[in-house]
Amino acid sequence: MKALILSIGEELLTGQTVNTNAAWMARQLNLAAVEVEEIRVIHDKRDDIRRSLQEVDPAISLVLITGGLGPTRDDVTRDVLCEHFDARLVPDQEVLNDITTYFTQRGREVTGINRDQAMVPNKARVLRNPNGTAPGMWFELDGRSCIAMPGVPFEMKEMMRNLVMPALLEKQGDRHILHKTVLTQGVGESALMEIIEGWEDNLPEDIQLAYLPSTGIVKLRLTGRGSHKSQLEEVINGQIDRLKQIIPEYIWGYDDDTLEGVLGERLRERGLTLTTAESCTGGYLAHRITSVAGSSDYFTGGIIAYDNRVKTGPLLGVDTRLIDSHGAVSREVAEAMALGAREGMHTDLAVATTGIAGPGGGTTNKPVGTTWIAIASEKGVHSKHYAFGNNRGRNLILAANAAMAMLIHSLK
Repeated sequence: MKALILSIGEELLTGQTVNTNAAWMARQLNLAAVEVEEIRVIHDKRDDIRRSLQEVDPAISLVLITGGLGPTRDDVTRDVLCEHFDARLVPDQEVLNDITTYFTQRGREVTGINRDQAMVPNKARVLRNPNGTAPGMWFELDGRSCIAMPGVPFEMKEMMRNLVMPALLEKQGDRHILHKTVLTQGVGESALMEIIEGWEDNLPEDIQLAYLPSTGIVKLRLTGRGSHKSQLEEVINGQIDRLKQIIPEYIWGYDDDTLEGVLGERLRERGLTLTTAESCTGGYLAHRITSVAGSSDYFTGGIIAYDNRVKTGPLLGVDTRLIDSHGAVSREVAEAMALGAREGMHTDLAVATTGIAGPGGGTTNKPVGTTWIAIASEKGVHSKHYAFGNNRGRNLILAANAAMAMLIHSLK
């Protein structure tokens, strides 16, 4: 089954609202083995909606529409759908009861304009909306399903979960699409492609690979299609086992894992504590670590040593001669920061970052993006050099990602 997601709303086109609905819906549809062929965003104007419905590719058997079902004058989706499907509006008592209950629970009176939302197309199956006033509508014509839902995210999601997805899964029967995503860090997309070229060339025909790069992370998504779910899972897991033997130093997680989440799990499993000593990342690394609920189980706190006086002060105790001889951005200083933080904060592990985030401050020997990251533990201290580039914001993310990946790999 192939699908079109049609998002209606002026606010989506102006950037005033981010179209998170379409991304969420696409993920749900994939789980039901429905392939999204196109996502289209249009104005909430009659002609635009009408034209989009008329121009749907014949191969599309499912159209999902969000937006334009509200009570105001600019909400015209319901009217255009009536025109397209040659339907007329009729009152629906159950919908009116839902609307009345919705307002009564909130101590408000039902207005005439809201009662009008209980008028529904006579050729549509009504999708009741317990979280709002606009019902959904499911049309069937010539083998194609057209489903209109509210644009309010939590209203749409409830409708999708409870009414739309169960019906689509029943329609699909034995057809399955399975995704498994391998998360890597520390290697670029093109370099990774060369390393795993042989493995990729030998993937089974029913397994496809997609490279999904982001800042400092490359996701490898394996997609399998078939009628036997257990067989697909076995084949995909087998391919991932082969991949782990080829690039074990780059893989850190799977699917929806986050670096901070995986790091937290590893630390909690081992009963270890962690502190940070940050120069170039300015607290961003600690922010990422503490964004995980329960991180107080393993993260004791951090030191932002942005100025050299903080590095050499009592908190970290970096020898001033190291900075004089090697500079603040160096292996020696990064390692001294990590050792000082571990000792001063009395933790099992400490990670330190020092670098030139930019856009200024670089030299010929140490250009913008030069970064050193060090980890101290009971085994000693080790560090790594990175050359990230000249974008300050990106460098902060890259340095934090690299620091957490180093910690994860050190805990294997």
